Amino acid sequence: MNLHIKKLTGIKLTLVLTVIFCIVSLSGCTRSKQNEPNPSPPASKQPLALAVYYLKASEQDEYLVREVRHIPYTTDSVRAAAQEVISGQPLTKGAERVFPPSTKILGVKVENGLATVNFSREVLKANQGSAGEALAIQSMVNTLTEFPEVRAVSFQVEGKLDNRTKDWWGHVGLYDQPFQRNLAKVYEPRIWVTHPTENQVAGVPLLVKGSAMVFEGTVNIRLLDKTGEKLAEGTTTATEGMGRGEFEYRLTFKPPSPGQGKLEVFWASPEDGRILDKVTVPVRWQ
Repeated sequence: MNLHIKKLTGIKLTLVLTVIFCIVSLSGCTRSKQNEPNPSPPASKQPLALAVYYLKASEQDEYLVREVRHIPYTTDSVRAAAQEVISGQPLTKGAERVFPPSTKILGVKVENGLATVNFSREVLKANQGSAGEALAIQSMVNTLTEFPEVRAVSFQVEGKLDNRTKDWWGHVGLYDQPFQRNLAKVYEPRIWVTHPTENQVAGVPLLVKGSAMVFEGTVNIRLLDKTGEKLAEGTTTATEGMGRGEFEYRLTFKPPSPGQGKLEVFWASPEDGRILDKVTVPVRWQ
């Protein structure tokens, strides 16, 4: 009997010691985790590059200029682009914003290729002639149709399209909306490249796309390695020889070892062959 009691006492003691050990171990684990450094915060989102159109006037004409703006990352890039037309500070000399600066973008809804922009009522306070009104409308339309999901644009004011809204600034009005993309009055820059984008990995052949307003529509393209040695070159013609047209070309080249280089797109002066309006795009290859 005494032997049986001693065995039970030994078992209880073992259980108690086991529980104490577990508690101490768990406490140690908890302290260990608390003392570990916090995981690194997620990398910040990269800034967005948005194409935005502004108004510019010369002694002979009024026209649009296209700029690429870099803004903080946002998930609502279409709305951000619309607001940049209104509140962005143009970089091109002589370019200006034309929408009333107090205007707010209340929302942009994109559905079945149509972007509907909802402005605050301040947008109706502009004082522009018919040419300025038409170009202001087109600046917003061209900006939003840079997004591949947008093919046309309509305007509202505080969610409505009443008679006052349709009259807009008193000249062109909104009677013919939705509006379509139109680059005919975009005079600057002479050339821009939409593909490849900056530091994109170049495929073979390298697809080069963009817009040009140059003599006879002739566009020159060349690819250089990081030392400036020419890897390939070619010439293509934009869809318009006397105005603004689109161009597309596939440049075949043999990539050197993995590295980087630059794509150059330009046109040559018909008088002396000088390189004019050169656009440089850094690229990489693997």
